Amino acid sequence: MKKNPRRLLALIIFLAILSLFINFPKIGQFDPNIIFQKLNLQKELTFRKGLDLEGGTSLILKADMKDIASPQRVSALDSSKLVIEKRVNLFGVSEPVIQTSIVNEDFRIIVELPGLTDINQVRNLIGTTAQLTFWEEASSSANIATNSATGAGFIKTNLSGADIKQTSVSFDTNTGKPQVQLQFTSEGAKKFADITSRNIGKQVAIVLDNQLIENPVVNQAILTGDAVITGNFTTETAKRLSTQLNAGALPVSLNVLSTNVIEPTLGSASLAKSLFAGVLGFIIIVVFMIGLYGRLGVFASLALVLYTLFVLAIFKLSSLTPYGITLTLSGIAGFILSIGMAVDANILIFERMKEELRGGKDKAVAIELGFSRAWTSIRDSNISTLITSFVLYQFGTGIVKGFALILALGVLVSMFSAIVITRTLLRYFYK
Repeated sequence: MKKNPRRLLALIIFLAILSLFINFPKIGQFDPNIIFQKLNLQKELTFRKGLDLEGGTSLILKADMKDIASPQRVSALDSSKLVIEKRVNLFGVSEPVIQTSIVNEDFRIIVELPGLTDINQVRNLIGTTAQLTFWEEASSSANIATNSATGAGFIKTNLSGADIKQTSVSFDTNTGKPQVQLQFTSEGAKKFADITSRNIGKQVAIVLDNQLIENPVVNQAILTGDAVITGNFTTETAKRLSTQLNAGALPVSLNVLSTNVIEPTLGSASLAKSLFAGVLGFIIIVVFMIGLYGRLGVFASLALVLYTLFVLAIFKLSSLTPYGITLTLSGIAGFILSIGMAVDANILIFERMKEELRGGKDKAVAIELGFSRAWTSIRDSNISTLITSFVLYQFGTGIVKGFALILALGVLVSMFSAIVITRTLLRYFYK
């Protein structure tokens, strides 16, 4: 075994400096994001905060299953959940929590959207069915199927939102007003070409959820597979319609049962109280370790500081990935709990070292034996915690999953802290 682990010490110092840089807040001209911006990363290096910290909106939606056959209701609910997820992701809401709930014949979708506190905006984003249909003027001999939006004299065509490949927001070159550009699939382009070919000089109505958007007169057949919905849009409403059409239509209609708005100020107050509790607990642990173990406690406390820096740096770095870690109050509780577990590993090691010293062993030998003989207990206790975290994450809801994920991450880093950092510091400095 190496008595002067210079490489490990150099690695620990490098990781400590890197973590300090990542966790350092933006002050004046100094911004840690500069390096990541130079790497052409589109996301900002920051802590992702959940609904309970950042504020936002929580909704409970009830699915209307009266027109859905019983064997298909579960799949229809899951399909609705996927559509809502696509809409929310396309709209740019960070870290939404969307889950289904089935109790007897009550089918619900629970949606939590951090950062959005405008109820009307949330309703328009996820509550609209987004059934887009196209209607044409009926001939006198046609079997007319009228619609309340189009009025008498129109018949529904076989072209719908399902035939749309993608949409985008553009602006009219003449008026400068926003519009929604439609690009049909190959099959949809054929349908649209047939409809416009047989309706030259006539109106074709575009209807969304029984609401007439516009009914332009066809001047010529459109064979390109592209169309434009002009309507009376603002940039925001055009973007919302484009998002809904890109995500697809909801297979069932959804009714809002309840809404809960958490203001950002309430989230900030909760975060401040949680941080105060965490800092106070950390200080008490440091005082306890130093008071009980003296110089050994100093090394353990230093390792604990590095552990905290490493975990916070991982939280921040995860924001650069699509699956970043979201900090919630329950997640912070898991993080604080993992700090206590990191100290627990050091206590096991130090007690074994004391036993070896009482047995007449040399300090260097006592250090190595203390770590090696405490390792099995540390390993088994941490593995049991990781198994529990896995079960909670696999079968728990959004809040429980956040707690389990952060607890598991903290346990893994705490093992590195106790076995590598503390051991290296003792080998190098403890004489």
